Amino acid sequence: MRLTFLGTGTSYGVPQIGCRCAVCRSTDPRDRRTRSGAVVTTNGGAQLLIDTPPELRLQLTASDIDRVDAVLFTHEHADHTHGIDDLRAISMRRGSPIPVYGPAETLASLAARFPYIFDEHMAPTPGTSRPEGRTHPLTAGRAVRIADAEVLPVEVPHGRMTVFGYRIGALAYITDAKALPDAALAAVRGAKVLVLNALLRTEHPTHLSIDEAVATAKRVGAERTFLTHLTHENRHADLEAELPPGVQPAFDGLSVRVD
Repeated sequence: MRLTFLGTGTSYGVPQIGCRCAVCRSTDPRDRRTRSGAVVTTNGGAQLLIDTPPELRLQLTASDIDRVDAVLFTHEHADHTHGIDDLRAISMRRGSPIPVYGPAETLASLAARFPYIFDEHMAPTPGTSRPEGRTHPLTAGRAVRIADAEVLPVEVPHGRMTVFGYRIGALAYITDAKALPDAALAAVRGAKVLVLNALLRTEHPTHLSIDEAVATAKRVGAERTFLTHLTHENRHADLEAELPPGVQPAFDGLSVRVD
């Protein structure tokens, strides 16, 4: 199995509009972060897309990904969903709606905001096209089979709302979490590769800080932990040098083998 990080930035992205800080002006390509999303390539070759960030078209073409077999949404926030229209090229190539999974509330919100994608009665004007998706609500803690992979939705708090992380085999992908409750911790223990959001060096009401993410990684005990959803407060090289063994910052385009 393989994990490809499409984007590893926060909702602002890096560089941030109007900012002239050292990280936003950095020439290190690892400091250029689009909004967070990823693709999991299963052992059978299926491609599972996690979220549809606003830069999705650029992310998929940069990673040479031209096929998506299913989409897993973590939650409805704009930085994780507003690239959804870029699924048009994917659904056209496959000739059928893309299966879309996630929390029931998130899927209902997406169907209301983007009815032309999910309402089968909204046919495109002759000679035009539209993205097509078919929703499949998930229940936290109840594993489902998607393509050739078993996918376990993991419920985590994100401020006042709840979002889904996903356990797929030896991979645990958790973004936009403020903490890992006991049930979530139990669900991801045993993963060999762990992905965690790590927003700032200071505490934040809806996200893990870097210190909190490192402490959480120790509790999970994965062989490798990758931090994502990073802001312009973190220069990649500096953060990489200070993190403990087994924990490192991800960057856009990073591809990781998950045994």
